[in-house]
Amino acid sequence: MNRRRLLPVILALVVSLGLGAVGWAQPYGRGPRGANLTPEQASKLFELRQQFFNDTADLRKQMAVKRAELAELWSAQEPDQAKIAAKQKELLALQEQMLAKSNAMRLKAQKIAPQAVGPWGPYRGKGGWW
Repeated sequence: MNRRRLLPVILALVVSLGLGAVGWAQPYGRGPRGANLTPEQASKLFELRQQFFNDTADLRKQMAVKRAELAELWSAQEPDQAKIAAKQKELLALQEQMLAKSNAMRLKAQKIAPQAVGPWGPYRGKGGWW
């Protein structure tokens, strides 16, 4: 892969990691339903979130690379439908892995603080913490 093709991959990776860091700035305390967390619950949820973030770092990188590769396929002079479909399937498989990991994390979070974990995820409504 030459430098020109590597640039979108690097940019996608930097942006995805940067956006992930923005979520860390969210304060602990009151959830979407006004659920007050104890310091112990907040600490456990923070540790769970940190573990999830660390455990999914490689998966998020792979997804960023696949998105960049897909964008490159779409930007071709004459996009190849078969290659695009194959790359989309690869990305979908990674997204399914991420969904399984996020569901497992949410179940653990619900055991720690059931009052703060609603049907759309903890704290931030639709989309959860990630």
